[in-house]
Amino acid sequence: MSKLSTAMPFAAAALDARSSVALYRQLYDGIRRAILAGQLKAGTRLPSTRELACELGVSRNTVMNAFEQLLAEGYVEGHTGSGTFVSRTLPDDLLNARAGERRAAHPRPRRRALSTRGASLAATHINLSRFEGRARPFRPGTPALDAFPFELWSRLTARHWRRPRRDLLNYGDPAGHAPLRAAIAAYLGAARAVVCEPEQVIVVAGAQQALDLAARVLLDPGDAAWVEEPGYLGAKGALAAAGARLVPVPLDENGMDVEAGADVEPSARLVYVSPSHQYPTGVTMSLARRLALIEWASRAGAWILEDDYDSEYRYEGRPLAALQGLDAEGRVIYLGTFSKVLFPALRIGYMVVPADLVAAFCAARALSDRHSPTVEQAVLTDFLEEGHFARHVRRMRALYSSRQAVLVEEARRELKDLLEIETSAAGLHLMGWLPEDMDDRVAARAAEAHGVDAQPLSSFCLGRPRRGGLVLGYAAYDAQEIREGVKRLAAALRVRPRK
Repeated sequence: MSKLSTAMPFAAAALDARSSVALYRQLYDGIRRAILAGQLKAGTRLPSTRELACELGVSRNTVMNAFEQLLAEGYVEGHTGSGTFVSRTLPDDLLNARAGERRAAHPRPRRRALSTRGASLAATHINLSRFEGRARPFRPGTPALDAFPFELWSRLTARHWRRPRRDLLNYGDPAGHAPLRAAIAAYLGAARAVVCEPEQVIVVAGAQQALDLAARVLLDPGDAAWVEEPGYLGAKGALAAAGARLVPVPLDENGMDVEAGADVEPSARLVYVSPSHQYPTGVTMSLARRLALIEWASRAGAWILEDDYDSEYRYEGRPLAALQGLDAEGRVIYLGTFSKVLFPALRIGYMVVPADLVAAFCAARALSDRHSPTVEQAVLTDFLEEGHFARHVRRMRALYSSRQAVLVEEARRELKDLLEIETSAAGLHLMGWLPEDMDDRVAARAAEAHGVDAQPLSSFCLGRPRRGGLVLGYAAYDAQEIREGVKRLAAALRVRPRK
């Protein structure tokens, strides 16, 4: 073993008594760095703890603690009667060697065995990057965050955190905060003609979790499920992941064609539908079709998932009554969300289930993620009960109506013969129809290259649409952003991307 003098390179580990890092940790870091840098060679004898403490002007315990840490991690080794020496084999060398062995043994990523459900989830196409960062025209599904009353929301939040109640900080009811369930039931009864008791309301982490819960509770693998064609991708993904066999049912100007669905699959177990404002086409299901769907579900013993994702935003007349209010047999499970009305990060939605299914859905909710954050539910309760929600919706109706008008006016000026856009009586997006010789997927890629988000209609279809189109959201963008977005979209479409 080599002898190390007290002039060894500990200058690199100068100790700073004013640092927030403990002195023993500073010494440990300095010695470790010197060992890894080769300043202290393997086999080098370190000074005794007494000598080093004297040299550095620290207590002997400080040096002993640093040495014990180095010894425990394998950087030094002790020899009885001889002293402490730098280890000949360092832990970093072993780790690097083992990593090299693993890379040599597995040069390529291995294919892992997934469950049938896992494989289905992995195969479901979800463009997560579409949700990242600040929304740009014309990404749909985003409300006007610039117009949300955050100052008011902050005051309501501070009210609960200033002296938080114990019950809000403990585990909560899987079905949700009781006052919020009561407030939601009262709102739905008055605004949407939904017939329910507060006990039938289950608070969830957005509509997507509601879809997932419904699929898992109501479907067995292989069960047939009607879905709108074109229709919401999140619903198709949740149903497919539960093992459902998806049956695309076409739409016309009256909504889902119930007769066509019954001809193709008369014994479907479940139907997913967005009757008040179909996504993405914007069609409203007629009363005759609604009654026909309920009658068919009664005969077939099927469930109906009614997604009322943006029902608050109707610009002509009163909001339409929900399908659930027409259901006398308890066949409809009603889904709603606050993401489109308030802000998506809130992650609070709700479902209204028939009374005899409440226990099953509550159990599934508890096993999923126990319950939604309770303090946020309490804040939302205040927002509803004190009238802030109703006032916010009224303001947003006026704002969104004006933004839609800007989009339509600008599109008619800049997108003539390129994209056919008409006003809509409801919603947060418009459907733009492309010329028949234009591929909407190619058009969407061209738009993206020009800095515009425009989802192709074909991405919402299990098959191919009869005519290509682009889904254009407008709620999140002010007039200047909309005008600039239309100009960019026009520049992209003028190159006439073809099939």
